[in-house]
Amino acid sequence: MAASKSTNQYPRNVLRRIVKAHSGCNISKNADILIYLDYALFLEQLVKEAGIDAKASGEKQITARNVKKAKDTVLKKFRA
Repeated sequence: MAASKSTNQYPRNVLRRIVKAHSGCNISKNADILIYLDYALFLEQLVKEAGIDAKASGEKQITARNVKKAKDTVLKKFRA
């Protein structure tokens, strides 16, 4: 029998408190979902770019060095 999954994948109230603390503003009802999805897309792109860098340097695994190199490129894409 398969284990049941919770429909709530992340603690919304914690994310809302973090965003409010950093921005000083209240956020709308579903803005936290969009923030979470944007974060997930950022991480996916970061891993993809780090993988490309790892392959280019002949490594078989992604290392912290690859992630650090890819970080600036991905941040520029997401800030635009």
